[in-house]
Amino acid sequence: MSTDMQSDNQSVEQRTGQGKSEAEAGVNATEPTPRRRINRVVVVVLVIALLVVGIGWYLYASGFEDTDDAEVDGHLNPIAARVDGTIKAVYVDDNQSVEAGKLLIELDPRDNQVALDQAKAQYDQATAQLGAAHPNLPITQITNRSDLTSQQAEVVNAEAALAAAHHDIDTAVARLKESQAVAERNQADFRRYQTLYEKNEVSRADYDQYKSTAAAQAQTVAANQAAVASAQKTMEQRQAQLDQQRSKLRQTQSSAPLQVAIREADIKGQQANAEGAQASFEQARLNLSYGRIVAPVSGVVTQRSAEVGARISTGQQLLMIVQTNDLWVTANFKETQLARMRPGQRVRIHIDALHDDFEGKVESMPAVTGSRTSVLPPENATGNYVKVIQRMPVRIRFNPNQKDLDKLRPGMSVEPKVYLN
Repeated sequence: MSTDMQSDNQSVEQRTGQGKSEAEAGVNATEPTPRRRINRVVVVVLVIALLVVGIGWYLYASGFEDTDDAEVDGHLNPIAARVDGTIKAVYVDDNQSVEAGKLLIELDPRDNQVALDQAKAQYDQATAQLGAAHPNLPITQITNRSDLTSQQAEVVNAEAALAAAHHDIDTAVARLKESQAVAERNQADFRRYQTLYEKNEVSRADYDQYKSTAAAQAQTVAANQAAVASAQKTMEQRQAQLDQQRSKLRQTQSSAPLQVAIREADIKGQQANAEGAQASFEQARLNLSYGRIVAPVSGVVTQRSAEVGARISTGQQLLMIVQTNDLWVTANFKETQLARMRPGQRVRIHIDALHDDFEGKVESMPAVTGSRTSVLPPENATGNYVKVIQRMPVRIRFNPNQKDLDKLRPGMSVEPKVYLN
């Protein structure tokens, strides 16, 4: 029995020892090794670093906008002929730098010189005609005043003559009445003496005397009647002369201003002709000066097509001058990039051709998208609308006095970066 108990105790001890070893083995299995601890720390550090880099990059990228759709831009000045002519000399070539005022092309001046001489002759002739027309106005005014004075004097004389005729007729009528009264008295005396003579109360001599006196007085009455009639005719003539002189006076008074107006209009016409001739002369002189084509701006010559001996016409382009001293950048940003962009913001401009960066600033914001200014703008009202992010040209101006600015040329590719702070 003791043996059995001892065996049982041994079995229990064995089972107890086996369980203890298994428990210790499980504990050892759950404890991390040093390598696993290091791996976990590296992962955590990497995650934190990526988060820091991501947040930093987000903060940095949100502070600027950039694009690779940009180029250097500038003024391209086409030089064209302003008159027809034949090229006599060309003094520049492609890629040559020129200053403003430099002689570029010279045309043969002989044709324009002949036209100038003709215009000068026409101008001199028109000026002479104008000079000859000027004295006509005061002469006409003096003549009109003289005629008016003369006509007024004639009217006064005619009125005086008419008044004299009225006086003459009054005198003639008075004489007629006087002679008629005397004739009536003589006739009465004659009739009385005739009665007395028939009664033999007076002599024949007295009778004949009274008879002849009555007859003579009758002739005087007839003569006075004729004088009255003559005076009447004279008065009518004087009245007609007065009416004629008054008519001439009215005609002179009405025609004098018209004659002056005609002379003034003639002078204005001659003056207009002179001004037209002067304008033609000035135009001919300008055309002669246009034969010497000079550079309007400083820059670099390109696209030269002018050749000596070539016949050119007005408006024909002969070359182009690129203004290299006034350049800017045209950057076509997406419309979604313009929300925080403003004029005056700092810009860093990378020039591909020079592998160098330049400083600048936003000069102005666009007025319209590039698609709206294209030759064939999109028509979204046709029903085939597809939403496309539009690009808008932003103008960026280079800061002055930077190194190698003179090496920039319009058309160079650039990558501008606009800082939005």
